[in-house]
Amino acid sequence: MKKTARFLTLVLILLAVYWSFKATMPTYNSDNDASLTTFSTDRALKHVAKISKKPHALGFKGHTDVQNYIVEQLEKMGLETSLQEGYTAGDWSNLSYATNIVAKIKGKKNTKSLVLLSHYDSSPHSSLGASDAGSGVATILESIRAYLAENKTPENDIIILLTDAEELGLNGADLFVNKHPWAKDVGLVLNFEARGSGGPSYMLIETNQGNSRLIEEFSAANPEYPVANSLAYSIYKMLPNDTDLTIFREDGDIQGFNFAFIDDHFDYHTVRDNYDRLDKNTLAHQGSYLMPLLHHFANADLSTLRSSEDYIYFTVPFFKTVSYPYRWIWPMLALGTFLFILLLLSGFKKNVLDAKQIVTGFVPLLISLVLTGIVGYYSWSALQWLYPQYQDILHGFTYNGYTYIMAFTLLSIAICFYIYHKFKNIKTSNLLVAPIILWLLISGAAATYLKGASYTIVPVFALLISFMIVNNQKRPNPYLLVFLTLPAIAIFAPFVKMFPVGLGLKMLIATTILTTLLFILMLPLFGFYKNKGKLAILALLLFIGCMISAHSNSNFTEDKAKPSSLVYVLNANENKAKWATYDNYVTDWTSQYIGKDKIEPSNLDSRTISNKYDSRFSYVSNAPIKNILAPKIEKTLDTIINNKRHLKICITPQRSVNRLDVFKNNINLESASVNGVKLNDYSLLDTTHKLVTHYIKNNDYTEISLITNANIPVELTIYEASNDLLTNVNFNIPERPKEEIPMPFVLNDAILTVKTITF
Repeated sequence: MKKTARFLTLVLILLAVYWSFKATMPTYNSDNDASLTTFSTDRALKHVAKISKKPHALGFKGHTDVQNYIVEQLEKMGLETSLQEGYTAGDWSNLSYATNIVAKIKGKKNTKSLVLLSHYDSSPHSSLGASDAGSGVATILESIRAYLAENKTPENDIIILLTDAEELGLNGADLFVNKHPWAKDVGLVLNFEARGSGGPSYMLIETNQGNSRLIEEFSAANPEYPVANSLAYSIYKMLPNDTDLTIFREDGDIQGFNFAFIDDHFDYHTVRDNYDRLDKNTLAHQGSYLMPLLHHFANADLSTLRSSEDYIYFTVPFFKTVSYPYRWIWPMLALGTFLFILLLLSGFKKNVLDAKQIVTGFVPLLISLVLTGIVGYYSWSALQWLYPQYQDILHGFTYNGYTYIMAFTLLSIAICFYIYHKFKNIKTSNLLVAPIILWLLISGAAATYLKGASYTIVPVFALLISFMIVNNQKRPNPYLLVFLTLPAIAIFAPFVKMFPVGLGLKMLIATTILTTLLFILMLPLFGFYKNKGKLAILALLLFIGCMISAHSNSNFTEDKAKPSSLVYVLNANENKAKWATYDNYVTDWTSQYIGKDKIEPSNLDSRTISNKYDSRFSYVSNAPIKNILAPKIEKTLDTIINNKRHLKICITPQRSVNRLDVFKNNINLESASVNGVKLNDYSLLDTTHKLVTHYIKNNDYTEISLITNANIPVELTIYEASNDLLTNVNFNIPERPKEEIPMPFVLNDAILTVKTITF
């Protein structure tokens, strides 16, 4: 291959990779003056600005402000709006008094209804909720406004449901699905969510049946920038991730679509989830989904969306959503295998292939996979060792995380080019046999264990065509070989970034392995490169450059603030107090309280308030006793009925609080309810376990009713928390420096009282 062709084909490959990312979402352009019947990102942004002024978790003052604003906006559109209120505890035994905002556009037919869903509460205690899920609320408000401006009456009822307490346990969705009379008529749900503050919005399905009818109708609605694939769908079903839509599926057997973005994961649930951080392109992407889907499903027959058949599906630029039935999986795999055998026999017959070189061709493939796998597996542990401050980013995606993804992608490319450079004497035709066999094995494994990933066979067909060309032409057209790499790039390149962004940098192994697997799909082209050694050096130099860049951005700044935590813990039984932190890398601000006398807690009550990543206090230090009132605990009923003990306890705050956690001793409970809500069976087991968490609104009481065997003592440990440490008059805590933010996912800036009592 000529030098010019090598250069141009490499440029084309890089452009194709760039386009595989760029083409996934629209580009924001100011559209404040757009037609009133179209979605305007600028008009939606005005809602985001109003919603994200202050933290608005349930029980916070900002919560009521946001609720009133949304109701006002819906009523401005002429919609009759109601509030659905009530206690729910959900599957997580997280009790709250949720308030859903509900409105309806009446359709022509009294058939199934379409629900537009998002949640308006933010995560406790510091998140401003601009993306999660102010963006979803804004998308729905602006889309409904544009839809109503057309003065059309839909065939189906359209329900606008903005739930409460999603962040606490999907409580608002539980309240609607199980207690609202409209729930029984719901045919489809479109849910808008966020787990970061930017990037493309991914479509994920929630269904108890097959997905074929949903995919067909999604394609018929024809959104301009679909981003979806059945691999993500299959993985999502296997993971313990939940959205409000999960409640619709599990409790109501109601199916629907999730639309959620996950880039800039470092903003998730933090004070940085603000208006300025929300990517305008991303908000435009959400609108580009909802408007065509709203028009389509407002008039579609929602009673025909159920199916027993599943579809493979994926999206690629230009072609949008590509799908085909699961029943095609094995025939396609068989066809690919059959074509490979034919090409193999033909190659031997023409003396193009050599058995010894084919066997040797497995060596660089295996070495590349092993080396890049080892690099990926140990990369995050090595980075945490080099930069211990990263341990305090609990979700595991650092501010310079994209640079690390690029760095380890380049290192994987350098390894692959170098290894294959060492085996340059193997003819390209012989070199391709190992990748084809490996990808057929991957496709076979997917067909057996992860059917949603079975579209891996699609790039294999392109690879087989390349194999045929290489077997029959000594100097194949390099640009044709580039063209045949496009399916692999379009389908798999986005995954190189998606896995570590969505699941944290611990998944850099996915980046390194996927890069290697993508590299070998391009061997029909790279096999003809004579300068693979130089390309390896170039990729290595770029890797070093990325690591230097990441290092220079590894420190925390005002724009990339470090999460920090501080809690005051008062043991009401012992009348002792401690300062506590979840920080592994203690800052100057935290060390004012977690000072030289700090110690690692030796089993400081392993039942300490639960959190997303099961974090425990890292250090504690002695603290002065402050006049913090513990809750008032009263036994209001204790009687024996049919040899069963019926016990009722009322816990009343004596200060302004946000949260109450109750743990029990190792006893079996036959029944447990809190504020009239029955708890799930897991809370009843004979184990030291959280009985209930009550997210308190308006300083409400907590009434616990238990039924257990007679004459068995009941021991309850009660944690009562308020998020007012920095403003409480009993303390004089200075504000955090600008280089720090409250740590998300844990109890923070809190005053916590602990009291154990036996009944």
